[in-house]
Amino acid sequence: MQDSRERFGDRVEVYRRHRPGWPAMLAGLLREQGVLRELSVVADIGSGTGLSCRPFLLAGHEVRAVEPNAGMRHAAESLLGSRPSFRSLPGSAEATGLADHSVDLVVAGQAFHWFDLEASRKEFQRILKPPAPVLLMWNLRDTTSTPFDRDYELFLEHWGIDYGAVREHHPTDDVLRDFMGRQRILRYRLPNPQALNREGLKGRLASASYLPGPGHPQHASMQDAAGQLFDAHQQSGLVTLSQHCELFLGFLSR
Repeated sequence: MQDSRERFGDRVEVYRRHRPGWPAMLAGLLREQGVLRELSVVADIGSGTGLSCRPFLLAGHEVRAVEPNAGMRHAAESLLGSRPSFRSLPGSAEATGLADHSVDLVVAGQAFHWFDLEASRKEFQRILKPPAPVLLMWNLRDTTSTPFDRDYELFLEHWGIDYGAVREHHPTDDVLRDFMGRQRILRYRLPNPQALNREGLKGRLASASYLPGPGHPQHASMQDAAGQLFDAHQQSGLVTLSQHCELFLGFLSR
């Protein structure tokens, strides 16, 4: 399997344009739980193109965006670099480049499954202030909710190059509990559907590292099949992927 730091290197722009964002209510939820306060600083680890930074920036928080992939990092800087509360760093989960006890919350959106768990846990404990809250987030598709959801999943299974390996690369509950020190984990589920026009559907597929990209002998055929998938399910020029945002909140110092 391709190295996680370079896996999306040739798909940065379509990733930025067509991957789903994160619910705007994230920061409000964490404030309700007492995890975030008005001046809290957030470290977004594996921040990619900056999509996961936006809910916290819009809520007025300072964000330290740590991303090892240069293309992804530069895309985030182009999008968010004008904000004084946004700071971009070329670090990793295992070596963030942040100062000791300098942040109030660590966030990892669609990235935790790439981390070295022991090394990243030690690093998060170093940079976090007590009680060292960590929020792990995934946008997950509901693969059987609608006929389109089912056919979209079949499409990925048919055209995906290593889809099975990537799909199974998410951590189990035991892994999450081990990472959090066997402490209680708070779990939340927020709806986050994604409506797509024809270009958006093709872009969403093009952003997937496990599907044939430009230059691959199957790319043109896959794009034709994507158009057929859209035509079979579109209503008023749109299809909707049923998705939800899965959140896991734990505390490393409790």
